[in-house]
Amino acid sequence: MRKRSVKAFLKRHLISILLTVVLFAGIGLLLYPTAADWWNGMHQAKAIVTYVEQIENIEEDVREEMLETARSYNRELERTGARYVMTEAEKTAYEAVLDVDGSGIMGYIQIPSVNISLPIYHGTEEKVLQHAVGHIAGSSVPAGGEGTHTVVSGHRGLPSARLFTDIDKLKEGDRFMISVLSETLIYQVDQIRTVEPADMSEVQIVPGRDYCTLVTCTPYSVNTHRLLVRGSRIREEEDDTVYVTHEAVKIPSFIVIPAVLIPLLLLVLTGMLVYYWRKKPPLTKEEKRALVFGEENRREMPDSTDETAKNTNSPVKTDTAPDETDTAPDQLN
Repeated sequence: MRKRSVKAFLKRHLISILLTVVLFAGIGLLLYPTAADWWNGMHQAKAIVTYVEQIENIEEDVREEMLETARSYNRELERTGARYVMTEAEKTAYEAVLDVDGSGIMGYIQIPSVNISLPIYHGTEEKVLQHAVGHIAGSSVPAGGEGTHTVVSGHRGLPSARLFTDIDKLKEGDRFMISVLSETLIYQVDQIRTVEPADMSEVQIVPGRDYCTLVTCTPYSVNTHRLLVRGSRIREEEDDTVYVTHEAVKIPSFIVIPAVLIPLLLLVLTGMLVYYWRKKPPLTKEEKRALVFGEENRREMPDSTDETAKNTNSPVKTDTAPDETDTAPDQLN
C-alpha cells in the first residue's frame, strides 16, 4: 500500500520535482563562482593573518638577518643578471630566502583600489596560482633596494577565485604594497604594458631603480598576451593611508545575503513538498466513476432493514378457509 502511494505521488508530482531539482541546480551554478571566491578568500586571509602572527613572534634581530640575506640575494642577481632558468642548487637557495615557516609564503600584497589582498608564494607552479599569487623565480625577491625588480604573477578569470582579475583596472598613480617580514614596500604604478608571453624586456633589472611588476594574462579568457603593471618604489612618508591586514577576513554583504536567503528558500520548498506528500491524494477517474455508480446503485436498491420492518407491520393475506372448529355449530349437543 505504501509503495502504491509513493508511486502515485511521484506520478502526480514528477514535473514539480524535476522543476525543483532544476531550480536548485541553477541556483548552485549561479552561486558557485561567488561561493568559491569567498571560500578561497577566507583561506587567503587566514594565510596572511597566520603569516603576520608568525612574524610578530620572530625576534627583531632574526628578522633583520633574514632581510639582509634577501638583499644579498638581490645584489647577486643584479651582478649576474636575472636567472629565469635555475639549476637545482640555485632553486634550493632561492626557496630558502624569506621562507619563514617552510610553507613557501614570503609575504603578501595589498592593492586597495581594486580590493586585493593576497599571499605571495615562492614560484609560479599551478598549485600556487590556483589560490594565491607567485613570485617569479629569477627576479628580485621582495626586499626592496636600488637595482631590484620584483615580478609577481597571478591568474585572472578563474571561476573559483578572483586573484589578479581586476588589475586591468589599475591606472598610473595607483599604489600597491608588499609586506615582507617587518618591511612594507609601497609602489606607485608608473607604467602599464601589454606584451607577448616570451617578451622579458620589460621585467629586467634597471640599475638604480626599485621596481615591482604585476603580471597576468590578457585579454580576459583569451590569454594570448601578458599584462604588465609596473610600480616604482616610493617612500613611506609619501603615503598616509593606514592598511589593516585583519580586515581581509570580513565577509561582504553580497555573500551574507545569499547565505541567509538560500537556506530559507530551501526550507520553504521542502515544506511545500512535505505538505503535498501528506495531503490526501485526489481521486482518479476510475475511483470517481466507481463512487458515482456505487451511489446510484445504493439509491436504486431498497434498504433491507426498512423492507423487513414493512413486512412485519403489514397484515398477512392468506387464501386458506376459516377454521371449521371455530365457526361450525356444535353438533354434540
